[in-house]
Amino acid sequence: MEEYQSKQVPENLDDPPNSRLFAVTSRSITEDELRESFSVFGDIQGVWVVKDKQTKESKGISYVKFAKSSQACLAMEEMHGKVLMEGTKPIKVFIAQSRSSNRHRDVEDEELTRIFVMIPKTFTEEDLKDTFKEYGDIEYCVIIKNKFTGESKGLGYVRYYKPSQAALAIENCDKTYRAILAEPRTKAAATDEYSGGGGGGRGDYVPSVDSMNQYALPMADPGNYPVMDYRSGDFTRCLMMSTRAALTQEQIFALFDLIPGMEYCELQRDAYGMSKGHALIRYSNLGSAVYAKEKLNGFEYPPGNRLAVNFVDDGEDRSSPVGRMAMQFVATQMMSAVWNGPSTSQVMKPPGFQGRLPDVPGSDGR
Repeated sequence: MEEYQSKQVPENLDDPPNSRLFAVTSRSITEDELRESFSVFGDIQGVWVVKDKQTKESKGISYVKFAKSSQACLAMEEMHGKVLMEGTKPIKVFIAQSRSSNRHRDVEDEELTRIFVMIPKTFTEEDLKDTFKEYGDIEYCVIIKNKFTGESKGLGYVRYYKPSQAALAIENCDKTYRAILAEPRTKAAATDEYSGGGGGGRGDYVPSVDSMNQYALPMADPGNYPVMDYRSGDFTRCLMMSTRAALTQEQIFALFDLIPGMEYCELQRDAYGMSKGHALIRYSNLGSAVYAKEKLNGFEYPPGNRLAVNFVDDGEDRSSPVGRMAMQFVATQMMSAVWNGPSTSQVMKPPGFQGRLPDVPGSDGR
């Protein structure tokens, strides 16, 4: 049996993600010695020495919680392999995973050095590098492009040489980039959807959703977004998609981007960076949103996982008779296109999908 040293554990040990260290030390190292050694790297929120419950002796395992992920990563980089006290063995320092996981990440873990970002479609790889180089030395940048058109999908990857650099970028870059850690895509999910080249890493990674079972997520509650019933005429440009499968930001983006006019797509995450099982999507016009709702609500992606897509309030005032009439007119036109069978033109498949996608209208939205 084991226990933390006598201090109360904070409620959110894993907030923000990757801000807690797991250290293997000599049993003689105390909490105060750990705090003194690690405090130079940032704001320490807690230090705990794991002790045997019966003997109260240290087990040579400790945790150090920082206020920021970048501080914890820097401490790991600098302290791993260092000798804290004369006569003791070098310590081993890792980034501790969530309390429900036994896996820890070390200083050479590549999953801590790559970030996934949403960027303007006009960005070049040089633009991407110039934007993020202030946070550290960059190994390579990647712009995800459509294989057939060569156009940017508005998504990219930046790989740094050190975990602390990637963490700094996530913490300090403009929030519009939606920067998160990326981790390797499994071979089963690999696809030639995106063009190759550019540092050997193009298209090989997806946003981090931790090591969840693909069907482990419960059907999400849209939370504070009021869901609307399209049968009553409550059409909007915003949609909420719910899924039981652990879909990534990239997969959801690729799926809803099949319908022309998508201007925003974000996978909702909790305080730990974990997917909540739903995403918010907004289109530039009402017709595209109506079409996306009709075609993708109930659509199985991946096979066996049925998506739920509903309208949510987009904040626009449609109380005037003219606004209501215009909204219903566009919706009726789009409904007609759905029921009468729109264009059968070939479309791309989202990453990892092997089945048939719904038909989509042409770029003119008809």
